[in-house]
Amino acid sequence: MFVELHYPESLSPQELDAYLANGWFRMGQSIFTTNFLRFKDTIYSSIWLRVDLFSFQKSRTLQKLEKLNSKFKIEIKHAHPSDEHEQLFAKYRESTAFEPAPSVFHLLSGHSPDRTNLRIFDTFEINVYDVDKLIATGYFDLGETSAEGISCFYDPAYKKHSLGKYLMYLKMNFCKENGFRYFYPGYFAPGYKAFDYKLDLARPSLEYLDFVSDEWKHISAFEVENAPIHQMRRKMKYLAQLLMEKGIKNELFYYDFYDADMIQNLNGLGLFDFPMFMFCFEFDEEQNPLPIVVYDVREDLYHLILCQKVYKSIFDEAAEGHYNAYLLQISRILYTGEVAEEMAEVLEIYERELMKIDG
Repeated sequence: MFVELHYPESLSPQELDAYLANGWFRMGQSIFTTNFLRFKDTIYSSIWLRVDLFSFQKSRTLQKLEKLNSKFKIEIKHAHPSDEHEQLFAKYRESTAFEPAPSVFHLLSGHSPDRTNLRIFDTFEINVYDVDKLIATGYFDLGETSAEGISCFYDPAYKKHSLGKYLMYLKMNFCKENGFRYFYPGYFAPGYKAFDYKLDLARPSLEYLDFVSDEWKHISAFEVENAPIHQMRRKMKYLAQLLMEKGIKNELFYYDFYDADMIQNLNGLGLFDFPMFMFCFEFDEEQNPLPIVVYDVREDLYHLILCQKVYKSIFDEAAEGHYNAYLLQISRILYTGEVAEEMAEVLEIYERELMKIDG
């Protein structure tokens, strides 16, 4: 699956290490993975990152930040969110261009009422004080040999001090000094600049999880054009071109509900989670199941599948090039092939058979 969400009742340090090494991350008191992100009407690839703390060294940037912020007091301890933290977070939230969690409580506990009293993560906090005034806080979780950075927020009045970046370095330093091997800062999304700051945190020691090979590689090996969503788009557009040459109607869509499994009451239903698919032939909105084509970048394979329409959408009509009329679920795989030309021939045969049925 491209998107998964788990609700463990407990999580050992070793289990957290294993989740992180496979591209998972904390969300409230649950843990999730996703390989795609949507901002406005654009879908991006999410590329998971980690820092090899064994090779991590203080950069010039870190040394400058330490000097700039040397007058501030640093406190590192087990997390105990207070009203002071909530007030600081509210102030920070008002200054952001994006939409963070509603509160520190929701950030660490999530939105599910039956899980707000769980504490499955070993969470620490770093507090930065200007004399006795709390000006920045960062949260991070510890496993056995790995740690994940959850959040950083700060007083906007101290923006020139780069406290968000400073907190990230403080987390990594703490983990390195305490013998941890890896620090996971989450993901970045090629083409979406809001996460690009993570690429400069510890670049000589930065690795990314290659989605296809399932291997961690140095960030210098990453090529934007090979991001999964770009590979999917290239493969699907090439097939679309072949079909047009054969006179077979087709239309590419981005699927707005690819991450529906992240919704609690839909979690575990095995819903269709490809971010892009192709309708072929004469599309009938009432047809059920729907024959569609996808390209799976993990296996380098095209699939002709039947998708069942599960739930009718309550949302407004989708943006151009997007589909949100129904939640979909894979009913049956009709054909699988590696080569676009072979898939085009199969679709040509399939269309002839449909015409016979209609005739």
